[in-house]
Amino acid sequence: MPENSILPLVNDSAIIDEISLSLYQAVVDIQQQQPQLLQEKYRKIDWRDLRYQEAFSRKLKSELRKSVDWNTRLRKIQRLLQIFLVSAYFKTPEFGKLIQEIRDVIQRQIPVESNGLGHSKITEATTSPLANSFPGIAILLLDAENLQLDIETEKFLTGLCTYPIQIKVAFANWRSMGKKDAEFHTRGYELIHVPPGKDSADVKMATVGSSIFVHYPTAREVLVCSSDGVMTHLYNTLQTHGLTVYLVRKKGDNITVLNSKTNQAQTHSLIPVPDVPSREEFILQIKNIIKAEKARTKQNWFKISRISNRFHSKYKIAMTQVGAVHFPGQKVRDIFTQYPHDFALHQLPDESGSYITLFEVEAPNPVTQNDRVISQDTKTNDSLLVNVESPETIEQVLFNIIKALTTKSNLKYVAIANVATEFQKQYGKSITKAMQDLNLGTKFPVFLQSCSAFKLKKIGSVYHVALQENE
Repeated sequence: MPENSILPLVNDSAIIDEISLSLYQAVVDIQQQQPQLLQEKYRKIDWRDLRYQEAFSRKLKSELRKSVDWNTRLRKIQRLLQIFLVSAYFKTPEFGKLIQEIRDVIQRQIPVESNGLGHSKITEATTSPLANSFPGIAILLLDAENLQLDIETEKFLTGLCTYPIQIKVAFANWRSMGKKDAEFHTRGYELIHVPPGKDSADVKMATVGSSIFVHYPTAREVLVCSSDGVMTHLYNTLQTHGLTVYLVRKKGDNITVLNSKTNQAQTHSLIPVPDVPSREEFILQIKNIIKAEKARTKQNWFKISRISNRFHSKYKIAMTQVGAVHFPGQKVRDIFTQYPHDFALHQLPDESGSYITLFEVEAPNPVTQNDRVISQDTKTNDSLLVNVESPETIEQVLFNIIKALTTKSNLKYVAIANVATEFQKQYGKSITKAMQDLNLGTKFPVFLQSCSAFKLKKIGSVYHVALQENE
């Protein structure tokens, strides 16, 4: 057993008596001021009754006298407190004061030998076991006049700490901070007011911070949050007492955090990252932008790059960022090809950029038998189902659709995917199914090429079609 782990037995009984009285009084005070910190079955006991004091003291003294090692005795004190008190108590300032009181009792009663450095040998031996036996905590000190921490930055700092941030203290002249005091209070900060002056908050923060290890013996980490250079002294002071210290400063749009143990710095951006909309929201947002551009410019077609710029300006996030989440590995243009019911695309042969518009084509009026298309069957609840009798019928239907699309868009060529979509919308079946029914195969581009009424060309990887009469 280490030499300094056993204390002399001089005044041993007096120490136990005084510690027992301190612990009992702490329980009485807690019941009167914060009864929720007592275990539920002990809340209704009248702890002021001398019978309970005697029983409490008798039990404690009996346990402590079973050993002469104060390290062991301090662990027994811990176990006794845990019987009566909930875990939240051990994170309060009152617990820190109780530990300090026990320290003072031991140091007053036991004569010790100086180690030549002005410090007692028993200080570490008699106090460290008690402090180290309870869960450690982190403490955040904030110079609110020099540095503002939002909730997201707090979450970042919490992630850097090994222990939970249980205590947050903000220093400022709160009269000059508007409603910031209410905001910080709501977020769980203890507020310390200082008089006006350039260094008032710094000085007070350094004063309070330098004694943290005394008032909060379970503190293991301290975050010193200030952009003022004078906090370097506090940083060094706490480090010499064995605490891990994080020096938190603001540089431009970033927060930098220096770890005293590892000497490594980490950075956190203060520029908020916008929320990524869902797929449905994303498509709706783009449609709304195109509608707004149509209304503003009286045009129908717009370069995708232009819509992308409008999107970024309005929603503060790039379309490519949203695409990376919901459509990984795809270009923005490829996204729109997955929504042929919503968008129509076109690319001019002599231009690199693609054009986009909303796919809003009015259904053509029903035609007569002479046009080789059977009109809408009114017996099917206004359904747009038709009978496609022959290849000529399909060709005529497609002719009408392509004519409507090109007229609407003021372009000669339209993507065949848009033609196929409009066919199914108007006539109740896919173009592929209609071709299969007539044994025409399933390759839509091949069928279009076989029709004399159409001219087909490939732009990039997408087939486009035009009417021969428009060429």
